[in-house]
Amino acid sequence: MAEIQINTTQNVKINYTAAGAGERLLAYIIDVAIKWGYLILVGNLFGAFENMDEWSQIAINSILSLPAIFYTLVLELLLGGQTLGKKAMKIRVVKIDGYQATLTDYVVRWFFRIVDVYIFGIGFFFIAFTKQCQRIGDMATGTSVISLRDRVNISHTILENLKEGFKPTYPTVIKLSDNDARIIKETFTNARDAKDYPTLIKLRNKIMEVAEIKERKHSNDIEFIDTILKDYNYYTQAM
Repeated sequence: MAEIQINTTQNVKINYTAAGAGERLLAYIIDVAIKWGYLILVGNLFGAFENMDEWSQIAINSILSLPAIFYTLVLELLLGGQTLGKKAMKIRVVKIDGYQATLTDYVVRWFFRIVDVYIFGIGFFFIAFTKQCQRIGDMATGTSVISLRDRVNISHTILENLKEGFKPTYPTVIKLSDNDARIIKETFTNARDAKDYPTLIKLRNKIMEVAEIKERKHSNDIEFIDTILKDYNYYTQAM
């Protein structure tokens, strides 16, 4: 499996597994099945308009076909880089530079499907043989598709794995720097493993001072510091 290194906006590098051609092809097949299901349904309903003149039928047919035509573009915009097929396969479109993909990025990728998909499926050959598993549309926009099943490794020690739907507790953690977070995590990990409670207390007090936390919502120092690290990751990754 190829790896993609993504630079976050906090200049933190994260390695992800690139979604392979097989995963992307299966996602594509799922999406095509959904679109064909919709078109078959519309085709059955279209019989109600048979008595209309030819131009009216063409106009209605064009309008009813729009959801299938713009399916990929609209869903990737609404679902943050995923279609229903990508969601089922747990893969997502991301910008390699760490920034959020823009409307322009999604439109360009969607437009290049004409080349990548409909001209001999050339895009799948690019995915299979390029270093970052990119089709032509990805190359044009600086995007790729990553697997969400497993993050290969976290090459920067301040990062934490956050559960889906995670809600932060201490918003003032943004006053910390990356270096602060790194020191906190290293000290916390060592003190926790060694059951060095005096160090944990000192660390907790220093965090509250620097981050200007007036009230703790966790009486347990380990839970408090662990939450601080997760909150820091939540806010900095969202920037």
